[in-house]
Amino acid sequence: MNEERQAPWNFSHTWFRFSGFPEIHEYRRLLFIPFGITYLLSLAGNFLLIYVIGTCQSLQAPMYKLISGLAAVNIVVPTAIVPNMLLGFLFNWNEISLAGCLTQMFVTHFFSSLESTILLAMALDRLIAISHPLRYAEIVNASVFAKLLAFALLRSGTIMSALVILARPLVFCGSNTIRHSYCDHMALVSLACDSTEKNGIMGVVVIVSFAGIDISVIVFSYISILNVVLRAGEERWKAFHTCGTHLMVMLSFYLVGSITFLSHNIGIAIPTGVNTFLGILYILFPATVNPIIYGVRTKEIRSAVLRMFRKRSGKVLDRHSIK
Repeated sequence: MNEERQAPWNFSHTWFRFSGFPEIHEYRRLLFIPFGITYLLSLAGNFLLIYVIGTCQSLQAPMYKLISGLAAVNIVVPTAIVPNMLLGFLFNWNEISLAGCLTQMFVTHFFSSLESTILLAMALDRLIAISHPLRYAEIVNASVFAKLLAFALLRSGTIMSALVILARPLVFCGSNTIRHSYCDHMALVSLACDSTEKNGIMGVVVIVSFAGIDISVIVFSYISILNVVLRAGEERWKAFHTCGTHLMVMLSFYLVGSITFLSHNIGIAIPTGVNTFLGILYILFPATVNPIIYGVRTKEIRSAVLRMFRKRSGKVLDRHSIK
């Protein structure tokens, strides 16, 4: 579809095309290799985490369930974006309908916001585990998890639905080229011909609700944890080692997310290719790094993975010996 010229306001585009890396358009097929490999590694790592936690009886504590939920989100979000992007690299399939764009936008932002809630829950879980170790099982129970799930679904569903509802009636009478490789909210809204004031307000609500509140509570939690650890003995220092793992995951998620937000919303003039790369990095980097961090730095998960591979290797050797 060719980009159409300025049209009257009684016309609105219903199809859009992505121009993610215009500066290196002739090398787009080469981008398939690094992004494709990274995507496959993220899928393998997150599926492995879910499998190990789901099948190992010693990994049924609330923290590991949160890690499993995080892994599930890290599968859904890249899958909503990356396969379509990879097809665009190979076959130049860069078109998407408005309905498809809004659907992709909702899925991406909804599950990304769930990830923020999970990271918040992980910080609070570690705070309770270190500050009140004897009452941990009493405080963190099935009822608390049910309330957390209801809160996460209600908050994310309401706010992200509002984003889509406000974007749906916008008139797109000018360019139909989205300067990205997927349907980001601001990338689509920036193409509208009519007023986007309400959309901008909702964008601020998203930032305040997730980045502002969640980051503030997480920072408070880790400051409190550090305060407890500095007055405690060696056992709590070991617990803080686990918290350090979680902190690395959170930093990778919020740091990259903050950079992409600033590039979209404060009007920083950066090349489309760089802006697109940052957006993809926000999606793929945490999804790829999370399984590595938890698999390597969390002793219980690392031990469970090693036991699983040893068990499988033993079965293979037994079969060969029987033959």
